[in-house]
Amino acid sequence: MGNRLVLAALTALLVILHAQLWFGRGSLPAVARMTQQLDAQKLGNQNARLANERLEAEVRDLKEGLEMVEEKARQELGMVKPNEIYVQINK
Repeated sequence: MGNRLVLAALTALLVILHAQLWFGRGSLPAVARMTQQLDAQKLGNQNARLANERLEAEVRDLKEGLEMVEEKARQELGMVKPNEIYVQINK
């Protein structure tokens, strides 16, 4: 009788642990889902990091020299310096 009680307790414990492995909070499907979310977040972080580096380079260029400011003004605003002739070629 004692052996059967121990066997039943161990079997119940095994069933509970196995259920936790497949359906519980730290189950295998939950871990796989979280791993996918982590990979997606890492990719998003990498893209954001690259965008930040590009913006930092542009800000640094704008702070350091007037060449970048002049280039932007020429491209975006159509700036022409005094005594300069603006020529536009249509293709």
